Amino acid sequence: MQAEPLQIVWFKRDLRVADHAPLTLATRTGPVLPLYVIEPDLWRQSDASGRQLAFLLESLAELDRELCRLGQPLCLRFGAMPEVLAELHATHRIGGLWAHEETGNGWTFARDIAVRGWCRETGIPFTELRQTGVHRALRSRDGWAARWEQEMRGALLPPPALPPLPAPVRQEALPGLRDLETRLGLATDPCEGRQPGGRRAGLVCLDSFLTRRGRTYRRAMSTPLEAFDACSRISPHLAFGTLSLREVTQATRTREAAARAAGDRDWGEAMTSFSGRLHWHCHFIQKLEDQPDLETRCLHPALEGLRPREPDAQRLAAWCNGETGLPFVDACMRALRATGWMNFRMRAMLMAVASYHLWLDWRSTGAHLARMFTDYEPGIHWPQVQMQSGTTGINTIRIYNPVKQGLDQDPQGLFIRRFVPELAAIPTPFLHEPWRAPNAAQVLDRVYPAPIVDHLAAAREARQTLWALRGARGFHATADRIQARHGSRRAGLPMTGQGKRGESTRGKGRAASPPDQLDLFGTGETPRQSERAGS
Repeated sequence: MQAEPLQIVWFKRDLRVADHAPLTLATRTGPVLPLYVIEPDLWRQSDASGRQLAFLLESLAELDRELCRLGQPLCLRFGAMPEVLAELHATHRIGGLWAHEETGNGWTFARDIAVRGWCRETGIPFTELRQTGVHRALRSRDGWAARWEQEMRGALLPPPALPPLPAPVRQEALPGLRDLETRLGLATDPCEGRQPGGRRAGLVCLDSFLTRRGRTYRRAMSTPLEAFDACSRISPHLAFGTLSLREVTQATRTREAAARAAGDRDWGEAMTSFSGRLHWHCHFIQKLEDQPDLETRCLHPALEGLRPREPDAQRLAAWCNGETGLPFVDACMRALRATGWMNFRMRAMLMAVASYHLWLDWRSTGAHLARMFTDYEPGIHWPQVQMQSGTTGINTIRIYNPVKQGLDQDPQGLFIRRFVPELAAIPTPFLHEPWRAPNAAQVLDRVYPAPIVDHLAAAREARQTLWALRGARGFHATADRIQARHGSRRAGLPMTGQGKRGESTRGKGRAASPPDQLDLFGTGETPRQSERAGS
């Protein structure tokens, strides 16, 4: 008698057993083989890094332990997904493939198309289920917020029991990080301050934010002096799916309700602000889902070619290495390199300085930041990279003054002194502008570089160039079409500080910021009140 065919549950960026619809539904259909495939070509993309791989391996190890407790270990394979499926189908017969929909980079987009094609050719049902509030094949953003709410209010699914397989399946041991880096051709990527992977670490992180660290979230999120503790820090767990967005949203709202019932205004406001950020998480991913070439092409076509595609190698290296001679910028880049994380406002500043002051193309600088972020989420990253580079055509041109940002966010220079020790001899009043210090000649271009650009002159030139392009004939008509396709529909989004809904950019001296840029990570300020781009 032929064994019952296997239901393959393909884990991708959903590395958990709780609130996992494909795993739950597949279990009701037949014997389940949980599968994760390490795909070499994925890790050869320009946005992949060793710190991400390390987080993945830790998460896979814990996922395997959780699956074993449910009755069936994780099946690990190494190779191209269609080839892995073909081998499993030939040896064990696949009855169905189950997975969450994924809005990843361009490579995963093409990979998923190939997998769907293989399933069609072999007659194997492929069931893809929504993991977040992002909708595939969305025709209009109208009603999007209401659908998001419906998704987030759904019941959390408990981990299902997994019965034994009808026949044993070959298992491969989870490799060590260094061996796998060598096998994949990834450079060793030491990141001493990286957050650990795995669901347990994610739950601990979420709990500490909701019960202890999050009280000062609204006030402290913008400064790197406090943001490492005050921000939730669950972003890598959402990116790799060790936590589900639904469970995070429900836990946040439970905490918010409890705080307000107790009359705790600080906690209540912090949780309201954070809850709003969970909406925007999906709002940005929806942009890439709707237009995958956001990763490679300027959203507004008139801005294609704005900057040289082949960047100035010296400027790019200085920015990547935290050696621009702009102390606060360099401190932020070095902190990111050391920890794999940076608060949103400083991410925006790093990108803006690269794009406006150094005039580097966003594709090169965006790829570097993607590699540095342990929490790299393509659907958030690439729309934000374009937004902060001025290539969307619909967002306010926001050129950060890197000296002012440092003075605002690190007035005593504590953050700079931690990550740029070369400036130890510079007196604190001159730390943000060491070129003005009396002893500048003893430090600059000796132990620390002089600024590679005059940041005020560079900002002036960039602003003039961008506004001239925005004034060209036809620019605003295209921008209006982009806004209609990708702009938020504010109803139902708990945001503050917004301008008028649907405010047109046509005929204005400055392009209006659509709601999806304002107050992204919550302060209640508009761009006219501050230079805020989030936290």
